[in-house]
Amino acid sequence: MNAIIDTTLREGEQTPGVRFSLVEKKQIIDGLVAVGIGEIEIGISSSLISCPPNLIDYCQRVHPKLICSLWCRCNKDDIRFAATIRPDILSLSIPVSDILIRDKMGKDREWIANRLTTSIDQAKRMGMPVAVGFEDATRAEKSFLLRMAALAECHGALRIRLADTIGTSTPQEIIECVSAVSVILKRCEIAIHCHNDLGMATANALSALENGATSADATILGLGERCGCTSLEELAGILKLKKNIPFNLKAIRPLSRYTAKIAGRIIPPNRPLTGEDIFTCETGLHLHGLYKNPATYEPYPPETIGATRKLVLGPKAGRRAIKAHLEAQGHRVAGVIDERKLKSIRSFLASNSLNDPA
Repeated sequence: MNAIIDTTLREGEQTPGVRFSLVEKKQIIDGLVAVGIGEIEIGISSSLISCPPNLIDYCQRVHPKLICSLWCRCNKDDIRFAATIRPDILSLSIPVSDILIRDKMGKDREWIANRLTTSIDQAKRMGMPVAVGFEDATRAEKSFLLRMAALAECHGALRIRLADTIGTSTPQEIIECVSAVSVILKRCEIAIHCHNDLGMATANALSALENGATSADATILGLGERCGCTSLEELAGILKLKKNIPFNLKAIRPLSRYTAKIAGRIIPPNRPLTGEDIFTCETGLHLHGLYKNPATYEPYPPETIGATRKLVLGPKAGRRAIKAHLEAQGHRVAGVIDERKLKSIRSFLASNSLNDPA
């Protein structure tokens, strides 16, 4: 199980205003390998795009164990081009919802079914392992989605990716979709591709993985169309910390910061796993617990992700936190701090906060 398939170089680069150079893409690949990602979707199959051949060659030389997949339309010329650069997996994509089939493609269901099988057959004749991505799977009519999944498996697809293309599904809806498809499959793996339009992408990806999917797409910083996709940092973090899947979380922060820099993005200070201030605390009640045992108010040790704890004494600090801080600095504090002293100290801290990296 790959658990996470990174698609920063394909879906992530579809973010408006984001464009990575070849050198930057290689740096991103190096960072993803350091995290422990086993498969990367390196881009789109097209003779008009120069990066994929260079990236496949780079990965084969530098990261020979890494699986390189390539996104591809169900288009004869694009499939033919893919065969010239030999990705490890060709990910054919086709819409399955009526609104996309009718209004985007101007076709009908039979045309889509025929195009799918013809494209899989062509790719396999050219010697490429095939995965199939069903665009807008969560809005597809169920019986047609199941028919398409059965056709894909029958013609030799090794994986079916279900996309929540407009990002409006809930975890329960994702579970129902994955479960329905998994019932009819005999050998095909199931992957999930979630968008974040209602803020549910990571939760939806995890729900899929817990209910039959073997992999989920993710992007660094959650980059992607509109509100983006499943966040690589969040998904890798929860899979490591809750499922013990061996991702190297210490490699995530430098990779995220590098990607943010070249993508022109700012990482919010409270962003999960990558924010600068996620181990900073000022609240009195929490400070008291943290001084005694950091596990009282921290979900995991900051060292897990290469971060540093910072306990901030400010006007919200309580008596015990102030006393603990002073004693940690080598000052002896007799008895309790009375109300008058507490107000005086808080007034001082309001304008002169004392930071204690602990």
